[in-house]
Amino acid sequence: MRSAPTPAAPRQRRRTLLAATGLAAALALTATACGGAEKDRADAEPGGGASQAADTGSGGDGEVEIPAELADRLEEHGIDADRWKDGGWKDWDGDTWLSEAKDFVNPVIEGLWKPDRMRSAKEADKTVTTQDTAAGQGATDPEPEPVEATAEKTPYHDNAAPVGKVFFDSPEGSMVCSGTVVKDANHPGKSNLVWTAGHCVHAGGSGGWYRNIAFVPSYNDLGKSEAELANATTTETAPYGTWWADWASTSNQWIQGGAEDGGDGAAYDYSVLHVRPEQGSKSLEETVGAALEVDFSAPSATEVGSMGAWGYPAAAPYNGLEMFKCVDRPGRLSLSPSLPTMYRIGCTMTGGSSGGGWFRVVDGETRLVSNTSIGPLDNTWLAGPRLGREAEAMYQNMSRTHGGR
Repeated sequence: MRSAPTPAAPRQRRRTLLAATGLAAALALTATACGGAEKDRADAEPGGGASQAADTGSGGDGEVEIPAELADRLEEHGIDADRWKDGGWKDWDGDTWLSEAKDFVNPVIEGLWKPDRMRSAKEADKTVTTQDTAAGQGATDPEPEPVEATAEKTPYHDNAAPVGKVFFDSPEGSMVCSGTVVKDANHPGKSNLVWTAGHCVHAGGSGGWYRNIAFVPSYNDLGKSEAELANATTTETAPYGTWWADWASTSNQWIQGGAEDGGDGAAYDYSVLHVRPEQGSKSLEETVGAALEVDFSAPSATEVGSMGAWGYPAAAPYNGLEMFKCVDRPGRLSLSPSLPTMYRIGCTMTGGSSGGGWFRVVDGETRLVSNTSIGPLDNTWLAGPRLGREAEAMYQNMSRTHGGR
């Protein structure tokens, strides 16, 4: 999330963050209220439930087995299933890089996301240009004063249980974003849905679906340092397991118009994943003990007192190992008069926080209202889409079609 330097804009007076305490506390209470903080961790760790290796694409001996329906879908596009499981997924040739919304495939390769591979994943940046963010364009407000990101308290599961990291492979290598466990309207208490950014699952107009997409809730739950994680086990980095996306949805606007600078798809840069455990049998919501409602009312920035963004920034000065948060009063960012106005808050989080949820408190309940999409080179602010009818339709279709599996 970087850009060419933007011209100096009138700085607003640094806001007091009294609201931050309330929002952070509400998020922390979400886990406790759902029983997450009191949960027997042994039940949630990998291996805590019956193995579903045969269902998730790997045999008991560790050999990758692609379910017949996925193999058939690969074959429809001229992709050999045996070659895929033996590393053929690394072929990013344009003729075999599936792009259409209906073409998503993501066979589980058990054990692929080992601790060292997770740590080496790079941030998924989106750039914006000077003219894109010029004050006075459309409904754009003056650039906000930077808000210094603060580290979330550990263990993360006790304070921000719905938050985690999204890992995926792209032509540039292993990449990382952030994501949030959200409730499934049609399967209460047993959600397997994760909210993130569109650019964390699909390359946009110039490419297709990314591969090996997986979600790790409460990654590095105890906030250990790089040195302490040098020889970490999977349980230390992924205490609640690795959850593979068996389906992903993003907006048609992102698929068609998304670009390295966000492009025309930035205002629609959101995605929802349906995930299943690499090992285990419980739902994601049951495993972590928490999930958040998604607010699709798309309130204007002037109607919202404060918003908080949570995520795992990975670009310097951060290293992607710790969870951070920013809380600020949102302003408006317009990339074009023809596109929906985005939210913008002051925040120093960098790439890797992309896809991380933005939360606000409604009637005492913390709800997801946006996600991190774009930001500038100097890492002084973040922008995210307003979630309206298009986002809700995508979510409802995912819940009806893939929820409960």
